[in-house]
Amino acid sequence: MFDIEFILEQYPSEFRLKPLLIVHGDSRDDNHSLKAQCSPYPQIELCPARLDIPYGTHHTKMMFLLYETGLRIVIHTANLIQQDWRQKTQGVWISPICPKMNGDSDEPKTNFKKDLIQYVERYRAKQLQFWLKTITEHDLSSINVHLISSTPGRHTGPDINKFGHLKLRQTLKTYIGLENDAQYSSAPIIGQFSSIGSLGPNANSWLTKEFLTSLKQLNSSSLESPELKLIYPSVENVRTSLEGYMAGGSLPYNNQNAMKQGWLVNYLHQWKADHRQRSRASPHIKTYLRVTNDQYKQLLWFLVTSANLSKAAWGVFEKNNTQLMIRSYEIGVLFIPKQFSQSMFSISDAPTFPIPFDLPPIKYQSTDKPWIVDIAYKNQPDSHGNMWDPSG
Repeated sequence: MFDIEFILEQYPSEFRLKPLLIVHGDSRDDNHSLKAQCSPYPQIELCPARLDIPYGTHHTKMMFLLYETGLRIVIHTANLIQQDWRQKTQGVWISPICPKMNGDSDEPKTNFKKDLIQYVERYRAKQLQFWLKTITEHDLSSINVHLISSTPGRHTGPDINKFGHLKLRQTLKTYIGLENDAQYSSAPIIGQFSSIGSLGPNANSWLTKEFLTSLKQLNSSSLESPELKLIYPSVENVRTSLEGYMAGGSLPYNNQNAMKQGWLVNYLHQWKADHRQRSRASPHIKTYLRVTNDQYKQLLWFLVTSANLSKAAWGVFEKNNTQLMIRSYEIGVLFIPKQFSQSMFSISDAPTFPIPFDLPPIKYQSTDKPWIVDIAYKNQPDSHGNMWDPSG
């Protein structure tokens, strides 16, 4: 989603005529609207993202910013519209300014540059050739996060581990690098997101069988299934938020999916962020993490991403697990302590890592219901005195 005037207003006035390329996944009607927004600005070029598999979206939120001194990459969770930057909780990762290559420069120890080029190439767009060349020409060796992305397609053979949850699985298995990591095999895993797709008739259809298997990877293989805690706003979280029920417009879990997967409520926890004073700032951020144990004082890893809890975003096995089918473009960055010369990230007394919500998460009570965007809420007014009626 783009608001062109809002984007240009964020530039210092002397730079507003600089060339701007916008990669988008808008359908024909939305594309017409985007073109109309851009028509007064000859410096803006549009690049449609190919979406060859039905129901896929271009969900990636990323910027390439080229300065006289180098290249900066920004990966974030907010759409480029004003309301996403005002009263919501979002995440932004900003790279250092990466200088031009000076002779042979090292690839980041995280393979970030290789993975980014691989991701951008998947667009198969001539408008992105300039940016592929620019990335190639810059030294990204100061970047110490891993890139975890998704691109639409049926990924097989050597490509099967390059994207989606299998990329996360392989990266965790390869890089966590803890001694005696079997002691962490029951350490809880937390997923937090702003939408939920169709996950199947039971937890084992995809969530615990496929997705959790990727999330729980350590060097040593463990048959143990750690506890999975999922954070998604309840109706009450939305009703009492700064935006009130309007916040729910950015939480598009629909009733058709919710009715088919009532089992999911057993995993759900409320959005609560008192320690950051953001409990009422409705989350549009998406994060996945693993703590060392049930004391919630240290992190094994942390991922901030555009990817919600869905098969479209993360991929689903096909053809007897020989193929991973992904519908959407997504991107995120994975923080592993080893790449920051630490064995763990501290998240208690003197935290070295900014967790966006309170730990441990608070389970839904029997009266709590997950927010569903396409049903009415008329029993209680929200923080602005309004009701929610999507049909009206």
